[in-house]
This record gives sequence, C-alpha cells and structure tokens, in this order.
Amino acid sequence: MSSDDMFFEYDGEYIDMALDPKIKAVGFDMDGTFMHTKVDYVKLARVVYDEFESLGVPDEILQTDNYKLTMDGGIRWLVEHGKSEYVPGINERIGNRATEIEMEHADIAVPFPGAVEVLDLLKEKGYKVGILTRGGREYATTVLGNAGVLKKFNALVARDDYPEEEAKPNPLAMDHLAAALGVKSGEILYLGDGIVDFMTADASGAQFIGVETGPNTAEMWRKKAGNGVRTIPSVAELADLI
Repeated sequence: MSSDDMFFEYDGEYIDMALDPKIKAVGFDMDGTFMHTKVDYVKLARVVYDEFESLGVPDEILQTDNYKLTMDGGIRWLVEHGKSEYVPGINERIGNRATEIEMEHADIAVPFPGAVEVLDLLKEKGYKVGILTRGGREYATTVLGNAGVLKKFNALVARDDYPEEEAKPNPLAMDHLAAALGVKSGEILYLGDGIVDFMTADASGAQFIGVETGPNTAEMWRKKAGNGVRTIPSVAELADLI
C-alpha cells in the first residue's frame, strides 16, 4: 500500500484514514456491517408497543419511539390500573419476541465479501476483534456460528447480555465490549452501518468508521454524522488501512 492510499479526499482536503497507533481492538456491528442479514425491522420496532398494547395500555401512552419512555410509561400505566402482576417478566417476554423475529431468516445470513479476510488480517496484525450488536445472543451466535466465524472473534456483546437500557446507543455498550476485549473504549475502532453505531462510538470515546453496506451512503453519513466522519464502502476496504 502506498502512502497516498492512506488518505481520502473530501472538499479538496486529504483526511488521514490510517488506523491510529493507539487502536488495540476493532469492533464490528453485525447486521448490515459484518453480516448480510435479513431482519424484519418494522416488526422488531413494534415489539415493545405490541407487548403493552396486548395488556390494554392505551395508544397515547405508547406513542413514542423511545424505548425507555415507552417502557416507563407502559409499566406506570399497568401499576396505576391494577395490572401490576404483568410487570414481572415483561423484559423477558419482549426479548423473547424480538429473538423470534430475528431468527426468522437467520439461516440465510452470510458475511459480506471480504469480511472474513479482514478479520483474519486484523488478528494476524495483533488486533483483538469483537462484535457489538443490538441483536440477541441466540440470534448472534446462530448467525455467526452458521457462517463459521463465531470462534474467530475474541468477544461478542449482544442486546440481552446486559439490561436493555445499556444497549446501543448507550456508551455503556461499548464499555462492555472493551471490558470483554481487555482494552479501553478509546482504544477501539468500531465499524457500523447506522447512526446508532456512530452515536455509541462517539459517546464512548471509541473511533468510528461508517460502512455503506447498510442504509447510508457516504453523503448520507456526512449529513447525519458530520463532514468529519470516516466512511468506506464495506468492511473489506478496512484491509487497505491496516
């Protein structure tokens, strides 16, 4: 790789794309980043809403896309209306339903082209590697296991490994991955395909590269995360930066 390959041009300026020497580990989002998967995100987004709706909680209490506010409002309504017996186990029920939806097409998931080769190269270079996903552990281990890459990772942190409120975009999610890898969050380079991934990395002090294998093009990344965000077409191009 020539020295020119370590930079990309944006608005006439060359931005260094080489990995920071302080980076000791590389973390990956799973869906849309390392693995090409199929998940019904519309159904998944309604899991919390559907659970409370089935218990009689009115729509006006649930009209929010904020998980914590929906949970707090729904539980408060149940307690205030004599339905406290439904509160225990509600997180487990929601989590189980989310896993059911994730598992619907788990058998067709495959790594993106070049992803496995990048993983092997990172390990050869001495980097620790991990997965940080909002997917459930059963789903993540199934998808990665079927692809034959689960054991290649040094750590996996899934949605249900910790309380839901500590999942992405909470920076605690990155702290959990860092602890599992034996590094600090600021020593991680994290790759993701969504703005939630960027928010998690940014808030935790981890470095970030956005990939374009999910919903965001390079231009969309700049609009959502700022002109300084680093992007690459896919995880395969990370090989040029190592």
